[in-house]
Amino acid sequence: MSDIADYYDLSRIRPQVQAKLRLVNELGRDKFASRAKGIDDDASFPVENYKDLAAEGFLGLCIPEEFGGWGFSMFEYAMVGAEIGKYCGATALTFNMHNSSMAWSRFMFDMPNLTPQEKAAFAPLRERQFRRAIAEKAIYSQPISEGGQNWTSKPNQTQCRKVDGGWKINGFKKFASLAGYCDYYTIVCTEVFEGREPRHEDTMLFVVHKDAPGLSVKGDWDPLGMRGTNSRDLILKDVFVTELDLLMPRGIFGKTLPNWPHMMVTLSPTYMGVAQGAFDFMVDYLKGKVPGQPPIDRRMYATKRIAVGKMYARLANMRALWWQAFGESKGFPTKGEVLRMYAAQYNVMEGAAEMTSMAIRTCGGQSMLKSLPLERMYRDSRCGALMLPFTSEIMEDYLSVLALYEMDEIDSAPGDEGGARMSLWRGEHGAARSAR
Repeated sequence: MSDIADYYDLSRIRPQVQAKLRLVNELGRDKFASRAKGIDDDASFPVENYKDLAAEGFLGLCIPEEFGGWGFSMFEYAMVGAEIGKYCGATALTFNMHNSSMAWSRFMFDMPNLTPQEKAAFAPLRERQFRRAIAEKAIYSQPISEGGQNWTSKPNQTQCRKVDGGWKINGFKKFASLAGYCDYYTIVCTEVFEGREPRHEDTMLFVVHKDAPGLSVKGDWDPLGMRGTNSRDLILKDVFVTELDLLMPRGIFGKTLPNWPHMMVTLSPTYMGVAQGAFDFMVDYLKGKVPGQPPIDRRMYATKRIAVGKMYARLANMRALWWQAFGESKGFPTKGEVLRMYAAQYNVMEGAAEMTSMAIRTCGGQSMLKSLPLERMYRDSRCGALMLPFTSEIMEDYLSVLALYEMDEIDSAPGDEGGARMSLWRGEHGAARSAR
C-alpha cells in the first residue's frame, strides 16, 4: 500500500495534517478495508467506521479551532477524504456530506462580500452547529437532490412556508445519503410566498434533527455501487423549524456559494482515493503480496508491466491537476482557477472508472471475484461521473463555454442555458445570480 510521501509534496503540507493523513491510513488498513466488503454486500451504513472517525476527532475536521475543531482548509480536507476513499468509498463519500455542512458554515462566513450585519446574524447560527457537532460528536447529512431534474436548474421543490414562530417544511430528497443514520439533516429548501413564483433567491437552509416530527425515511437502497451510503428517500411533512435552526441567514447562500465554486467539487476526493486504492491493490497483487492470496509473482510479464506504467502515468496526471485545483480553492477565484477546477473534476470522475477497469484487466480473472476489492471499487468508481451538480457531461459543457466565450457572453451562449448551466460560475458577471 502506498504512503502519502509517494504522491504528495510533504513540504507543502502542515505537519499536523501529515499526522492525520497517516492516522487515516492506519484506520484504513486496520479497520476500514476489512469492513468494506460486508458494507457493500449488505448495502449497510459504515457505522463502525464513523465511530472510529468520531473517536479520533475527524468529525470536527473543518470546524474552526476556536469551536473545538481542527480548522483544516478545503485543500487539507480533500486529502483526508481521498485517503479514506482508498479503503472504503462509501465511508469517504458520506464523510464528505458531513464535512460539507461544516464547510459551508466555515467558509461562507469568511466571504468578503458579506456585510457586518449579515456576519452578525450568521455568527451565532454557525457557532450553534459547530458546538453541537463537537459536543455530541454528531453526524450531519446534506441531502439536496430531488430527482427528475438537475437541482441547480430550478428552485428546490422542497419548500418552507412561514408560520407562527418559524416555518414548516414540506417536500422530499432523493439520494439522501446517511438517511436514517445521521443525527442532523441540512435541508436546502425554497421559501414560498403567496402570489409569487418560487425563486432561487429564496433558498433557505435549515438543520433538522433526525427525530423531528414529520421527518421520515422511505424506500429501498440497492444500487450498483457506493452501496454503504444508504441514500434512501427523505420525506418532510410539516416539519417545524425556527430561526435557531437556520444553517445561515436568509440570502447568504445565494450570495456566497456562486463565488466559492470549489465547494461543488468536494465529491471528487472520494474518487481520487478509489483510483489510488485500485492502483495500490493491483501493484500488491502483481507482487504476490495480497493477504489470503497465493504469493505468486506476476511482475515478469511485459503486458502487465506496460499496463502498470500507463496507469501510473494516468494516476499521476489526475492527482497533479486535482491537487492544484484544491490548492487554489477559495472565494472569488479567477477564470483560470475555475477552469482547472472543472478539468480536475472531469479527470477524476472519468479517470477513476478508467483506473479500476484497467486494474481488473491487468490483474486478470481473479479480480472479478467479490472476495477481492477491485470488483467493488469498479462499481463504486462508475458512480462518480453521474453525481450532480457536476456530472461529466456538465463539465464538458462548462469547460467549453468558459474556454470559448468571454465572461459577458456566457449567458447568451447557445445550448443548455436554461437548464444545467444554471450552476456555471460567472464571476463578477453573475453576482446577481444564484447557484441554485
